[in-house]
Amino acid sequence: QVQLVESGGGLVQAGGSLRLSCAASGSIFSINVMGWYRQAPGKQRELVAEMASGESNDIRYSDSVKGRFTLSRDNAKNSLYLLMNSLKPEDTAVYYCAADITTQGERGLYPDHYWGQGTQVTVSS
Repeated sequence: QVQLVESGGGLVQAGGSLRLSCAASGSIFSINVMGWYRQAPGKQRELVAEMASGESNDIRYSDSVKGRFTLSRDNAKNSLYLLMNSLKPEDTAVYYCAADITTQGERGLYPDHYWGQGTQVTVSS
């Protein structure tokens, strides 16, 4: 089984910073793309940023967070981080970690897409 566990959410004033962490654990054979999504009340879940394995220069950010958020990854720890600076009230949402993970079972390899449970980020004005 695979688990994605997020941490680092909280309440912050506009202009402040937060750092989200996501750690993947379980019978992991390999991890390809890892990313952060967010969902605000009444809105659809949207991509914040994502990165493929080993491609530190190949990071995709949503236009709304470019220049403010920085995505990083520690492949040795199966972990993903999101440094969020200059936070705005419109960044308020539940942030979810997601990853394309291949697990190793008795009968072979099983690729699948996994989600974390989410962490709340609230930015006050």
